[in-house]
Amino acid sequence: MRYELVIFDNDGVLVDSEPISNRILADYLTELGHPTTFEDSVRDYMGAAVHRVHEMVRERSGQALPDGFDDELHARVFAAFAKELAAVAGVAVVLDKLAAEGAAYCLASSGTHERIRVALRTTGLYDRFGEEHIFSAQDVGRGKPAPDLFLHAARTMGVPPERCAVVEDSPLGVQAARAAGMDVYGFTAMTPPEKLADATALFGTMAELPALLLG
Repeated sequence: MRYELVIFDNDGVLVDSEPISNRILADYLTELGHPTTFEDSVRDYMGAAVHRVHEMVRERSGQALPDGFDDELHARVFAAFAKELAAVAGVAVVLDKLAAEGAAYCLASSGTHERIRVALRTTGLYDRFGEEHIFSAQDVGRGKPAPDLFLHAARTMGVPPERCAVVEDSPLGVQAARAAGMDVYGFTAMTPPEKLADATALFGTMAELPALLLG
């Protein structure tokens, strides 16, 4: 087996949530007087925990986002998830192949535990992970691009970092995996390849991933 553990990001890798969540975030920030396009949101916040939104808005405008911002954002995102969210095409097949090979896998996301579970249950992927294989930036002091989340997941799963592979679609996630001393495979379905240039290898469809992980 090439790796003892495969660590999946959630948004944009397991569930096709990035177009939904970045559209809603951009609209909400604009509504609050912080003009933000969809492209701005993807560039600045994709792959990050929500505290990054607070930090960047404060840095750029000198203003704090209102109390209740996180709750309102999550409420809007979850409502849209219920209507629109689907699993990333082909990811169920990847998980089936890993399971057939006896390869351990888990999830490590910048999202909150609630957001992760809502997404997984909406798309029918929850039972493929279970509680013991789900990790959130809420579990550690720093989110991506710090390596803490990936190191926490590997440590909990009992696997050395050098025996782990990470599957990511954001530059922040690739940075975090590299900082953790792990190989990382960059998914270019939504992110330009040049933004993920530090990845071990790139892939454009889930059909390409098993060969990278199991080859």
